[in-house]
Amino acid sequence: MSEWGIALIAAGSALVGSLITGWFTRTAGGRQAEAARHAGDRQADAVLDTVRATLEEQRAVRVLDLRRQTYVRFLECAEVVSLSRRTGHGQPGDGPALQRAFVAVLLEGPEEVSGAAQRLVDCLRGSPSPDDLDHVRSEFIDAARGTLSLPSGQLPRARTAAPPSGAAS
Repeated sequence: MSEWGIALIAAGSALVGSLITGWFTRTAGGRQAEAARHAGDRQADAVLDTVRATLEEQRAVRVLDLRRQTYVRFLECAEVVSLSRRTGHGQPGDGPALQRAFVAVLLEGPEEVSGAAQRLVDCLRGSPSPDDLDHVRSEFIDAARGTLSLPSGQLPRARTAAPPSGAAS
């Protein structure tokens, strides 16, 4: 074999080797790019899940805060009406303020708290003994605390039931 033949075989081998190496490199690069894209997608999904969870927690905190404010306002109005009845010194707006606060509790719910609020309003409309009033007030406070102290990860329930009978009186 001549030197030209050997040179041609060597050049051909180098060219074929380069082509094969290039093809494998291109395939490996494509796989790496695909893996990087999938990793990026997973990372983006994780970030979106974190943002969604954060927004949901913030919404739950706002709902609980609004409920807490509503329950406190109702309890304050109930205490004013109760004190007015015991002392005989009340304001003309005490009753309507209690009714407005009661309606707000009905809207916020849930059913256990609305029912306890209804019993407290009914008790204040009658002439209860101090023990009866304390019992009904404690029942409302326990129901409100139970609603406001949800286990971690549990969201407040939306109100779906109609208000208790007699709520519009």
